[in-house]
Amino acid sequence: MPPHYLEFERPIADLEAKIEELQKVSESANPGALDAEIEALRARANELRRQAYSKLDAWQKTQVARHPDRPHFTDYVAELIEDFVELRGDRTFADDQALMGGLGRFRGRPVVVIGQEKGRDTVSRVKHNFGLARPEGYRKAIRLMDMAERFNLPVISLVDTGGAYPGVGSEERGVAEAIARSTERCLSLKTPLVAVITGEGASGGAIAIASGSSVLILEHSIYMVISPEGANAILWRGARTAEEAAKAMKITAQDLLKLKIVDKIIPEPPGGAHSDPAATIRAVGDAIEAELLKLENLSPEEILKRRAERFYAIGRLA
Repeated sequence: MPPHYLEFERPIADLEAKIEELQKVSESANPGALDAEIEALRARANELRRQAYSKLDAWQKTQVARHPDRPHFTDYVAELIEDFVELRGDRTFADDQALMGGLGRFRGRPVVVIGQEKGRDTVSRVKHNFGLARPEGYRKAIRLMDMAERFNLPVISLVDTGGAYPGVGSEERGVAEAIARSTERCLSLKTPLVAVITGEGASGGAIAIASGSSVLILEHSIYMVISPEGANAILWRGARTAEEAAKAMKITAQDLLKLKIVDKIIPEPPGGAHSDPAATIRAVGDAIEAELLKLENLSPEEILKRRAERFYAIGRLA
């Protein structure tokens, strides 16, 4: 598939289109004759990308967080979790593929893994409902967290969703109650829960599996109570723009760290997670491992106490 360029990446797109054109000319006319020029343009494109990503505003970070080529839940599981066995169904209604989970080994350590999967093409996006989980998805997450506590396993939660699914069927089956109970289960879990915001973490759909012992976030990810578009529609009745809302809401990793909503920022490669998914996945794995090492020797009582203190500290700057 051709590269997906964001609006602020147009100068980079133009330069890389020129590089591709020169490569075709070089291959057909005189192989190697334009190598020096191509390398110079490639270096210029890399520098433009580095400069652009070093000064992103909140709306640009929102675009990056939603980039279709960022690593997804299934990518992290494939690279970080050995012997993964997916567990399906909520034992009440159905299996929700928007929110996936199961058992596996993370760098030799048995764990439970849960997270949203958005899908990559039309077929998989429909299958995973664009990462918008229904009530049965959150009830499945609760079931998996119950299992983790029963067998004293840490939980890894990978968050990437625009929110819970707001459809009629979802409301009829009690999506608000399911989100509340999933959030409560995160907070009452007697084993470590390390949550990572890997893309966008929006609304209760994200909080329901992100209320962990440690909450980490990728450098260009976002975490918010509502999407910028939703905030503009509800708070300002559409009188402003989603871009203005994003800047006002303090949704970037840097703002969230200052407010103590997240505990650590995981750096992304120059050009964002989508520019080097393998390096991003390794960095996320290293950050998760470091957090689990801090938490693995704590008693259940200490885990609960530290988690409570963590959430009471949110927004307290003194």
